[in-house]
Amino acid sequence: MPRIALHCSHEQIPPSRLLKSIVRAEQAGFTGGMSSDHFAPWSVRQGESGFAWSFLGAALASTSLPFGVVNAPGQRYHPAIIAQAAASLSEMFPERLWVALGSGEFSNEHITGDRWPSKADRNARLRECVDIMRALFAGEEVSHSGLVTVDRARLWTRPAVPPELLVAAVSEKTAAWGSEWADGFATVNAPVEQLQRMLDAFGRADCRRVLQVHVSWAPTDEEAREIAYDQWRTNVFDPPVCWDLDSPEAFDAAAKLVTPSDLEGKVLISSDLAQHAAWLQEFAALGFSDIAIHHVGQDLDPFIDAFGEHVLPELV
Repeated sequence: MPRIALHCSHEQIPPSRLLKSIVRAEQAGFTGGMSSDHFAPWSVRQGESGFAWSFLGAALASTSLPFGVVNAPGQRYHPAIIAQAAASLSEMFPERLWVALGSGEFSNEHITGDRWPSKADRNARLRECVDIMRALFAGEEVSHSGLVTVDRARLWTRPAVPPELLVAAVSEKTAAWGSEWADGFATVNAPVEQLQRMLDAFGRADCRRVLQVHVSWAPTDEEAREIAYDQWRTNVFDPPVCWDLDSPEAFDAAAKLVTPSDLEGKVLISSDLAQHAAWLQEFAALGFSDIAIHHVGQDLDPFIDAFGEHVLPELV
């Protein structure tokens, strides 16, 4: 069975609470952690957006769990800085960090004031960033002039084993492209048939393959639906809409016509813990090495305790 991680959503919960939650999750039986990395939330209602890299150091020091983060180097972040951050964490906490790299969302990247490139340009920029980061992990001095610029960068502190660099993908096309350069693959919940096609497009099974699953659990179905609709209705939009909106207010405006039924399939909503276990077993059967569960509510403790007692023991 895969490692079962707790996804730590900085868009919804302040890092001080997330740190307590990941410690509680390890005690409850979760075997990994995952962190979002945003400058803004998806909705004004979510109301938070802590700095992931500060949290990662604290979370790795406070637990023994492996941890992943999704990151978009190239605009808001210079790839040399992300390479330095990941290398330093990996030097302190050997072989416990993986980084899934994506091309970003305008809601985070616009803060630099730079033009928001086309998807093709963002992918080309990301590919440059990957090569830069790998060269830095290898101890090379890097100068580069392209869609990103690097002048004589060198990592003076490096881990014995560099962190894994995964491709963050939501389409078969991106999964296939990522198989050319990535150490692994990360995606989000979708119909099983679609996930299988993406795994097939990526191709390799001898590596880390991560699935992030959005769930909403509460003692009643009504409460679970209310939580999902309140917190995650701005997250139902498929690309390119979710890439190109520029603010929480814009997401809230776009979601005015979203109904509770529109969350079907985007969030797995149920009060039935056996149903949640069955869903996760179905995903595990596809061959994912890691499943990161994201409870879309802002109060994680009841979810952690319930899943630790009733769901995780079924995933063996």
